[in-house]
Amino acid sequence: MAAIIFDIETIGEDFTALDETTQEGLTRWIRKEHAKDDAAYAVALEDIKNGLGFSPLTGEIVAIGMLEGERDRGAVYYQAPGENKKDFEQDGITFKQMTEKDMLAQFWEVASHCDEFVTFNGRSFDVPFLMIRSAVHGIRPTKNLLKGRYLYQQNTNARHIDLLDQLTFEGAVWRNKGTLHLYCRAFGIESPKAGGVTGDDVATLFQEKRFVDIATYNVGDIRATKALYEKWRDYLKP
Repeated sequence: MAAIIFDIETIGEDFTALDETTQEGLTRWIRKEHAKDDAAYAVALEDIKNGLGFSPLTGEIVAIGMLEGERDRGAVYYQAPGENKKDFEQDGITFKQMTEKDMLAQFWEVASHCDEFVTFNGRSFDVPFLMIRSAVHGIRPTKNLLKGRYLYQQNTNARHIDLLDQLTFEGAVWRNKGTLHLYCRAFGIESPKAGGVTGDDVATLFQEKRFVDIATYNVGDIRATKALYEKWRDYLKP
């Protein structure tokens, strides 16, 4: 089957709603490091609050986009709490409202029929996040997308091409690894950030109930990742 490109969008919990033990565990180090500097402590605390969406222990998935590279068709599953949105299609992408649990179940169902997967920084972020959140919901992944950092080490039925890994030559480039936006800029690909939305905006958009905007941004990510994959495949693939 053709390669499946995928990407996720996440948000963090409300820090003030966390129990005291959790808050203490998250802030213990900054209390020690900035015990005598209130301003530095406030900045560090804000960073922690804004970073809760980067951990599957304090965050959740609000969108999963999947794109079949060869046919250029796919779907984006997205959360829209309190709403009942109908499915719709736009430029070959079907938009489907789901709960996080249903999104994860659907992702692994689709994955079970695929043998090649493409991400940007998926080994370090997307896949571990998907796996932990799946376990939280009692869902078992259908494919091991973390086996073997090098492509020759991977299973033929679960080949995971992490473009960030490939474009930095599996760690040979260890400084200034670059973001998806920077690679798009260098290769002349339209960046998903061109529309004025970045990953940092997802939590705010979610609070504002702009759920379709999050899903649309996610589509931009998977389309940019597909274009970058094609550059790697045509000119850099071993």
